[in-house]
Amino acid sequence: MALRITPAPPQTLRTTALRPPSLLLVNNSHAPAPPPNSTSPKFGLTFHTNTRTPRRLLARASSTSEFVPNIGEILGDISIFKASGDPVFFKHLWDQNQGVAVVALLRHFGCPCCWELASALKEAKPKFDTAGVKLVAIGVGTPNKARILADRLPFPVDCLYADPDRKAYDVLGLYYGLGRTFFNPASAKVFSRFESLQKAVKNYTIEATPDDRSSVLQQGGMFVFKGKQLLHAWKDEGTGDHASLDDILGVCCKVPVA
Repeated sequence: MALRITPAPPQTLRTTALRPPSLLLVNNSHAPAPPPNSTSPKFGLTFHTNTRTPRRLLARASSTSEFVPNIGEILGDISIFKASGDPVFFKHLWDQNQGVAVVALLRHFGCPCCWELASALKEAKPKFDTAGVKLVAIGVGTPNKARILADRLPFPVDCLYADPDRKAYDVLGLYYGLGRTFFNPASAKVFSRFESLQKAVKNYTIEATPDDRSSVLQQGGMFVFKGKQLLHAWKDEGTGDHASLDDILGVCCKVPVA
């Protein structure tokens, strides 16, 4: 199913709400379909439904068993951008033999919940460093949007990357759509983190939002790799449904040393 988003004049925006095909999902009815001709109270946008072929997905759930065995190699050939604007392949972000890495995919650089997650990642980074774990944070948007978050939060720019075309998100099968973004029950956990959210967005600016407004419907996730091997996978069910960093660190600390 696809969506055409029609905001208030003069600008008209179009986007696509995706639901992974049934062959790749344990239960592809998990995501609620957006109501036809509905209006988002948050942005005042009117949504109209139409159809379009879904984008290619290689994963089907938040369990590593649901990913193809060579998902690390496939991801390694994806090209994204450093915050500086230089392109870089995934396989060059950490040691592909024995290196342990946490790959945190934010929704997009203009998402307040992602500023909160980035703040938590920054606070946890010394623990990951001590454990010998490489921290990689990726967001949807162009490198200049990444630099806005890095400068204003602030966040270590050498750990921050931009994926404007959502290539990695597609490969990892992360959720996308109106229902996931605005109406998923998993998003309710945000209310329990109100104080940390409020603190994280004190220097927030909407200017960090991607110019391609369809990107605001993208959900994120968090993954642990040892070399090319995927050890742990978390796919956000809805906005703000982030993985527990304590759990992620626990996974990293259990990785056998070569």
